[in-house]
Amino acid sequence: MTDAPRMPEPAGQVADAVAGNWVDRWAPVGARPYLRLSRADRPIGTWLLLLPCWWGVALAAAADSPGWWDLWVGVACGLGAFLMRGAGCTWNDITDRDFDAAVARTRSRPIPSGQVTARQAAGWMVAQALIAFGVLLTFPPLAIWLGVGSLALVAVYPFAKRFTWWPQVFLGLAFNWGALLAWAAHDGTLAWPALVLWLSGIAWTLFYDTIYAHQDKEDDALIGVKSTARLFGTHTLAWLKGFMAIAVLLLTLAVLLALLGGDAGGLAVLIALAGIWAFAAHLGWQLTQLNIDDPANCLKLFRANRDAGLIVALFLAGAALA
Repeated sequence: MTDAPRMPEPAGQVADAVAGNWVDRWAPVGARPYLRLSRADRPIGTWLLLLPCWWGVALAAAADSPGWWDLWVGVACGLGAFLMRGAGCTWNDITDRDFDAAVARTRSRPIPSGQVTARQAAGWMVAQALIAFGVLLTFPPLAIWLGVGSLALVAVYPFAKRFTWWPQVFLGLAFNWGALLAWAAHDGTLAWPALVLWLSGIAWTLFYDTIYAHQDKEDDALIGVKSTARLFGTHTLAWLKGFMAIAVLLLTLAVLLALLGGDAGGLAVLIALAGIWAFAAHLGWQLTQLNIDDPANCLKLFRANRDAGLIVALFLAGAALA
């Protein structure tokens, strides 16, 4: 399992990175392996980590009142998402280096391909986490503690595929934690709509990461790695419809809990609900296009969830400004 091919491509490009991405074209050669560890050449994960943060701060602002501070929260969450996604992916690559060497799609990653050592990767992970912590310190105390608490979820996730058929749940717990953190960053408190928003995001993660996991199901079966894609098999479409329904219903509940009976007007509620309907339509479109036996199709639809999440973020921001 450790006898992986060395540097499958002269430039060290990772197999599932978009051709001609900025890291492979413009980054200094010495920095490229570290940026690849952080998935800077594959930004979809940063988007999927960031978008629940934007949902949280936008819905909190819509329920209360937006201010310039919320703009900083959005920017800081962007910085934090880039850095912590990078640190988390580096940790994932350290723990999964033997598994990655055995899977066609991942054996070109920096550690199994020999671009960096595990020790070098660990140093890079710590550096990213420390910078992210500096950004986090600009937030209120509750948000800071929530950020620190998220490290436990990040630490556990890479091991989940070893002991449960539902590792996507652990990913959802971690990737949507930003909804709670950003809500708390708005005014230093938490409320029920934030929790419901977090749960909605978890269902959404189960939707998109099950699609993603179908790329590797054959290799995963050979090496004994568990996933919802392997668990659901040919029944995947039915499960995805269920996750979609749960995500949309909980998102609707979060909006209604936050906006009804508060300072928000009827227009704000309608704008937020319109965003949810558009989000549901986008997920429904994905299901009409899905072919779980075509890895390229699965990757394309997985990446399309950036647009689905942006729809919600933009409409909630519109509700906050209404």
